[in-house]
Amino acid sequence: MLEIISPRKQGMTRIARRLNKPTGAKAPFHTEINTMIKQELDKILELHALFLSENDAGKKADLFSADLYGADLSGADLRGANLYGACLYSADLRGADLSCANLRGANLHKADLRGAELHGTCLRDACLHDANLRKADLRSANLRKADLTCANLRDADLSDADLTGANLRGASLLGANLRDANLFDADLSGVDLDGVNLSGTILADKNEEI
Repeated sequence: MLEIISPRKQGMTRIARRLNKPTGAKAPFHTEINTMIKQELDKILELHALFLSENDAGKKADLFSADLYGADLSGADLRGANLYGACLYSADLRGADLSCANLRGANLHKADLRGAELHGTCLRDACLHDANLRKADLRSANLRKADLTCANLRDADLSDADLTGANLRGASLLGANLRDANLFDADLSGVDLDGVNLSGTILADKNEEI
């Protein structure tokens, strides 16, 4: 059973305690863990839904530094949830609502975020390498110093997003909306900006608006 350690109880101890973890275990162990915590995760989502509806029985989802490798969170409502430092490697977040959630420093490597709602979400320092963010809503998202190398951002809405210092090397931005976005000091190596809405955008290394 996985115990998620709350920072309020354990200070800044950023671990998700695993019992009887075999040495050197990788994907098979993670698959087993995700199966074991499914009921616990469902309960957290249930309480979070009550919290969002302002029901006194509800509780805001606190998944601080949780290990959610490969978890199926498609369509989940995690608005405003705490996922600081969480491992969401290869997680299915298609159509999930993560608006205003805290995903700072989270590992979303190869995560599927197609059509996800990330409006106002904090993704600062997050790893989104090879993540699929096609048609995702990233308006006003904080992506400062995020790793978006080779990410799929086709048709994504990044208007007003802060991408200062972000790594977008090799990312696909075809049809993306970057209106009024801040790309100062971002790495756009190998990125084709043809057809991208750059109205009012602050571009990398130029510190000037289009």
